[in-house]
Formats: sequence, structure tokens, C-alpha cells
Amino acid sequence: MSSVVEHPGTGPVERYVAEFEAAADRRPAGPDWLEARRRDAMERFTALGLPTTRDEEYRFTNVGPITATAFVRAAEASVERAAIAEHLYGDAVAAEIVFVNGRFAASLSTVGTAATGVVAGRLADHLQTADAASLGAVAGSDAAFTALNTALFDDGAMVSVPQNVVLDKPINIVFVTTGAPQATVSYPRVLLVAGEHSQAQVIETHIGLGGGVHFSCAVTEVVAAASSRLEHYRLQFERPDGYHYCRLQLQAARSATFLSHAFSLGGAIVRNDLGAVLGGEGIDCTLNGLYLADGDTLVDNHTTIDHAQPHCGSHEVYKGILGGRARGVFNGKIIVRQDAQKTDAKQTNKAMLLSGHAQINTKPQLEILADDVKCTHGATVGQLDSDAMFYLQARGIARADARALLLRAFAGDIVNRVGFEPLRERLDGWLLAQIPKDAV
Repeated sequence: MSSVVEHPGTGPVERYVAEFEAAADRRPAGPDWLEARRRDAMERFTALGLPTTRDEEYRFTNVGPITATAFVRAAEASVERAAIAEHLYGDAVAAEIVFVNGRFAASLSTVGTAATGVVAGRLADHLQTADAASLGAVAGSDAAFTALNTALFDDGAMVSVPQNVVLDKPINIVFVTTGAPQATVSYPRVLLVAGEHSQAQVIETHIGLGGGVHFSCAVTEVVAAASSRLEHYRLQFERPDGYHYCRLQLQAARSATFLSHAFSLGGAIVRNDLGAVLGGEGIDCTLNGLYLADGDTLVDNHTTIDHAQPHCGSHEVYKGILGGRARGVFNGKIIVRQDAQKTDAKQTNKAMLLSGHAQINTKPQLEILADDVKCTHGATVGQLDSDAMFYLQARGIARADARALLLRAFAGDIVNRVGFEPLRERLDGWLLAQIPKDAV
């Protein structure tokens, strides 16, 4: 096990630099281009430093509990299939790629069942392929935690679908972290590449098991070639004392279609950064999200859709349910470049507050440099409809059941967009179990 090297008087940035040096000695050398990107990422991380509330992008999100903790890299561990069975789909998916504490779990994975020519497995086994060269180039190193992941990840999942291949079953990727007496960290990494005219669905799930403080610092890069269609489901179930950061970055080409469905259902501090660059004409991009928070937890969703070319559409709907003293943040930015005429962009953010102490900070942003566009955004914050509650109770439905019904209907707008039926059915049960206590 590699751990963060402690030196008296050193700060958190220096601790991660020491971890980078230790990891370089431990990890087998990769391709020259990857090692160069790792070094550049660590240099960028050192220059940026860890974010604080003085940074505009983190003004409402205090990650001090993360930056103040001296994490050690999660140790090798085994997990019984029964412990994660509800996140596995067997014959309903084309392949399953499972990692435990950042390490590939062969006994829990089935990586050889996808169509001919499809890559679905460990990054470490495919670093010499042409598609792997996108690793690190799509997400870049403009954000501290993204740069940290690039510098320190050991392994991850890679899915590459060749041109003209249509997968009729999803590929399932699962990252599991286990409890430990010490505060631990892992760096999940995913690279998704969809070739021209290909179609695929990918499920990416992050699970925290056991007890103890854990930080999952994850990055997913997506390359969607011309006329491809990729649907990505991302589910996050951290422990109550777990921290989670995710960067998902899309690079799309002409006439590509990308759909993202993100569900945040646990964790003390959760930060999701989703970015999309629409780099060709006729691209359609959809970002849907649902998050639940209770107690003293915080969920922060930052999204950026960059319309760099004309005749593209983007559609974004994010919803949150907050109870207790939970706090939510939504910052949605749409950029329309000067040449991106005929852009059609819509953004909606809705939050339901279940207690007088829950809070939401929402900030929709439009930066429009073109003049022939249709762009709309809206944000609403409210509580359960008292008339609807009265109507249900007047028909003999108990108050707790009535509130649960209304919240499931609120969340159902996002859940019902999930195209993979087994996942959609399980989501309904997970959401019912996760509804904040104030709602029952």
C-alpha cells in the first residue's frame, strides 16, 4: 500500500506531491505520452493549489474537510459478489468491469462478452491503442482535483466502440471502496470512446461500503465521434462520511448525440463537474441529474456546455431533494460562441426543500456571443404542494405516504428518462430508501 508521505510542517499540496513521487516509483512505467501528461498534471496541480471558498467556482462549497485530511491510498481488498449484487446486471449487460479500491477485480468482472472489436476492460491493458491517446487530453488539467487524478490514478476502465458497431446491451462499470481505520483515497478513471455511427450505453457506478472516511477523486472522459450515439448513466452511493469528486468531460464531433443521466445518492461532500464541448455541427447534448441530500451533507453540481459550432442543441434538467441541514449547489453555464448560430439551448434547475434548514444556491449562466440563437434557463426552489398533500390525505392516504408519493413524482421526471429498464426499476427502490428523513 502506498500512503501519503507526511513531513512536519508540510501542507496538503506538498503531501500530494510526495504521493506522486512515491507512486512513480511503485507503478510500472506507462507510455511516454502518459508519463508526460502525469508530470504536467502534477505541475498544474501544484500551481493551482487546492480549492477554497475564495475561488469563485467553490464559493458555496467548502472542501476544507477534504483538503485538511491526510489520506492514504486505499489498500487492496476483496468484496463478495453479494455485497454489490444490486449494482450488477449479469446477462442484461454486454460486459461488467469492477474495481475494488482502485484495483481491477477479475473475479467480479466479465470483460469478454461484448461485440467483436469492442474494448471493454482495464485501461492498463489498452494503453498502447490509438484510442487511449485521448486519456488526459479531453479533461485537461484546468481544475485541481482533475489534475490530481491524472497525476495519481493507477488504473481504470476503458470502453471503445468501433465505427458502425451498435451495442444492444449496456456496458457496466463499478467502482467499490471499502472501509478502513485510516482515511483513504482512490482515483477512479474512465475513458469512453464511441466511433463514427456507433451506438452504446454505459453505466458507471461508485459505491462506498463499510465505515471510515474515504475520498473518491474520479475523472471520466468521453470522445463521441461523428454521428455516434452514447448514453451514459452515472450513479454515486458514497458512505455518510465519504467525499466524492467527479469530472465528466465530453468532446463531441459532428452530428453526435450524447445523453448523461447523473444520480447523486450519498456522501458528506459531493462535487460533480460536468463539461461538454460541442465541436461540430448538428450535435445534440442532454444532461439530466437528480440528487438527494440529508443531514449536514453537501451536493454541488457544476455544468458547462460549450456551443462551439452552429446548429447544435443542448437540453439540461437537474433536480434536487434536500432535507435536514443539507445544502445544494447548482451552477449551470451555457456558452454560445460567436460562430455558433442556430443554437438551441435549454436549461432547468428545480430544488425541493423539505425542512426550514435546507438550502440551495442556484446560478444559471448564459454567455451568448452569437445573435441567431434560442437560449432559455430557469430555476425554481420550493416545498411540497400543500394542496396536493391535502388532496391525497383527504382520500385516506397517510401523511408520510402522501409526501413520499409527491417526491417520487418529482424525481420521476428524471428517473423515467432512463432507457435501461433494469436500472430504471432499481432506481425507484433506491430513491424511496434514500428520501430524506424529513419526508417521511
